[in-house]
Parts: sequence; structure tokens; C-alpha cells
Amino acid sequence: MKNHLHPSEVLYAGSRPFPQLAACEHFAGSEKLLKKALHIQAELSVNGKPIFDITADCEDGAPAGQEREHAEMITGLLLSDENRFVRVGVRIHDVRHPHWRDELDIVIGRAGQRVAYIVLPKPEFAADVLTQITALDELRDRYGIAREIPVHVLIETPGALHEVWGIARLPHVEVLDFGLMDFVSAHHGAIPASAMRSPGQFSHALVARAKCAIAAAALGNGCVPSHNVTTEIRDTTVVREDARRARQELGFLRMWSIHPAQIQPIVEAMRPDFAEVNEAASLLATAQNAAWGPIQHEGKLHDRASYRYYWELLQRAQATGMDIPEDARQRFFFQA
Repeated sequence: MKNHLHPSEVLYAGSRPFPQLAACEHFAGSEKLLKKALHIQAELSVNGKPIFDITADCEDGAPAGQEREHAEMITGLLLSDENRFVRVGVRIHDVRHPHWRDELDIVIGRAGQRVAYIVLPKPEFAADVLTQITALDELRDRYGIAREIPVHVLIETPGALHEVWGIARLPHVEVLDFGLMDFVSAHHGAIPASAMRSPGQFSHALVARAKCAIAAAALGNGCVPSHNVTTEIRDTTVVREDARRARQELGFLRMWSIHPAQIQPIVEAMRPDFAEVNEAASLLATAQNAAWGPIQHEGKLHDRASYRYYWELLQRAQATGMDIPEDARQRFFFQA
């Protein structure tokens, strides 16, 4: 029936829906830590959906001289039953490293149907990203992989920041990540070490400017902005506050985790406001009943522009494991 059309069928005519990703991206390098992360991913899942993604790290995680073996180990985990949600991505080496092509070939050739995304670190220019994306597409063609494989790009150099809008427009780019540590290091001591942690990371002008530019470029081109790590791993209140500020002050919709204790605080801080979730559920139900035409809801006029806002908010709530009113769950997440 017309008035039962799903939001995804009517709210994005002629445009690409905004990616709906987990609010936390957990990095792990060794086989032991990756298996632990996969176990936690299953343990914290809600209604059969994971509340965080895992990035298997070929860059910092690989022992020097064992890059191929490390990539093969990661590929084995991608293909295993432990990867039950198929939400594990892989960070390969940067475009100037001698092993990045081998790593990409191993991952795509053996597990191209199971890798969630590819993370590209340390580009200096948009052309560096395009080189690796082109190689990715060539490998997809070679191995007969029809599905699009999303790309996440780490903005961690002044050159990449300068070309961030061009990077965000490249094919398959789904996420722009901010690499704070390398970004600070690339400024040759002009930015103090205190800007690698809070409160400096939010107050230093060059760092705050970079975060704003990355979030704006991502959101302006239909990509998800992902915030840098918090180095504090014992005090979860620091992690939660960093995630809250990244979300509320700078518009980041996702954040890295480097320790299992950071996952839950990040997810909780990135959740929408509970009252807004209830409002979104009620409003969208009324809109669906009106076949997605303009409505009056609680004394205010709404149309498809506001429907898109509330639909994406409801999807973020679901992705972070929030309780969604049962009527909305039945209407909009019946496949979940």
C-alpha cells in the first residue's frame, strides 16, 4: 500500500542515502586482539546487529618484514565464522609503502566479498587516494567482485587536509577519518604535544580547524566524519567526554576505539537524545500514514526535508543499540 512505503523508498529520490554506520570503529592489529574484538562485537550486539565495526590493521599492526603473512592472517579471520556480522574492515599501508599493493591483492583476492571496507592512510594529495582506489577497482574486476567496496580515508597530513573536499568526492569514499597524532607530528613542533589529548585537541586552533574542515567536507559530500582516538584507556569518563564533544560540538558521527574499554563509552556518547528518538518515531509514523506528504505534527508543519532528518536520527539510534518504540521497529526495521 502506498501509505506503507518505507522511508528509504521515498526520501532519497535522485540522491544517495547517507551511510548509516556504527558509531564506533575499533582498531586491532594482532590475531589475539582481533579475535577478542570479534568476541566483544558479538557479545555487545543488539537485535542481531553489531554496535561497532572492527578495523584489522595491516599498517601499524604488522611486524616489519611480515606484511604478507599478517595480511593473510587477517584474511583468514575475514573468511572465518567468527566474522559473523561481516563488519570488519582492513587498513592497508599508505601509497608510498612497498607492500600496499600486495596487502590489497591478498585481501580483495581472497576475501573481497567479506571485507566491510578498506582504510587508506597518510595520503598527501587526492591523487594518492585515487591511485589506491583505482587499484582496488582493478582488483575487483580481476576477481569478479561486483559489490562496491567502501573506502575510508585517513586525513592526517596538511596536504590531505588542503584537498579534503576533493578526497571526499572520490568514488567509494564512505568515511573521512582524522588522524590526530600524525597530523600534529607533521607540523614539526609548531603544535604542542598537549594538542594530542584533551582539552588541547579541542582548543588548539590548527587542530580544531582541521576537525571542522574534515567534518564539513565529509558531511557536505555524503560521507561519515570519524573522530580520532583518545589515548586515555583507564578513565572512561575522558573517553565519553571526548566522544560527546566530537559529536555535539564538531559534528562527528563516528569515533575510533583502541581499547575494548573505550567502545561502550563512545557508543553511548554518540547516541541521539532519547526524547528526539521518541519524537522521530512518532513523527515518521504519522508521515508514513500520510503517504509521506506534508503533515502537521504537535503544532508544527513537516515535510520530506524534516522526515530525512528524523529518519537518519532513528537509524543512528538503531545502530547504537538504543531502544526504539515497538511501532517504529515494526514499521521501519522489520528486516533487522
